[in-house]
Formats: sequence, C-alpha cells, structure tokens
Amino acid sequence: MTIQLNHTIVWSRDAKSAAAFLARILGLPAPGQLYHFHVVATANGVSLDFADKEGEITPQHYAFLIGEEDFDAIFARVTAEGLTYWADPARQEENRINTWSGGRGFYFEGPDRHFYEVLTRPYAN
Repeated sequence: MTIQLNHTIVWSRDAKSAAAFLARILGLPAPGQLYHFHVVATANGVSLDFADKEGEITPQHYAFLIGEEDFDAIFARVTAEGLTYWADPARQEENRINTWSGGRGFYFEGPDRHFYEVLTRPYAN
C-alpha cells in the first residue's frame, strides 16, 4: 500500500489573500481555485488549500523542504516584506537563521498567525 499526503486545509480569515501571501513568499505560482479553496501547489504534489473561516483560528505549523538555491530568494522576500523570522520554533532567536543538520532554515508567521518554516535539509534523527 502506498500512502501519500495529498493536501491539507489551511483555515484563514481571508483565504485568497493568505494563499497569495504564501505563494509569493515561497516563489510559487499564483494560487489556483477549486470550489471555495485557494490552492497553493508544491513541487511534490501536496497542496495547501486555503479556506475562509469565521471565528477563532488555531495557528498551525507548516514546514517546507526547499533547495539551497531557493533559500536566498525566499529569505530576501521575507526580509523585504519586513517580516520577523526566527531560527527556532520557540521564537527565542529572533531575526536569525539556523544551520541544523548542515542546512539552513528559519520560521516566520503568516496571516492568521500560521507558523511557516523553510529548511534546506531534513533534520537528522
């Protein structure tokens, strides 16, 4: 049996805007639309399907494994937008990147306080 993650729903106050934010920061194509979802597609076939939700939204964590060549471009877009970023998930090392497992990575917040992470190497177990 082959099991793969296909998509996940990302609840947002403004799904269209939140999806556009993530696609812009990651340098991905503009989100598509499927029913009421604004879909951000990744290279491995997994999509983040943004949907509007009223009321409280529980922030989630979404991590993206990226190539070294993409890191500098993504980092430049984060800093150009004046976003705060952290080297760690506890948000103790503000405006720093990490070099865990021989790669580079950082965390940043998006709309609705979802916590996004980019890393160039999977973490060693």
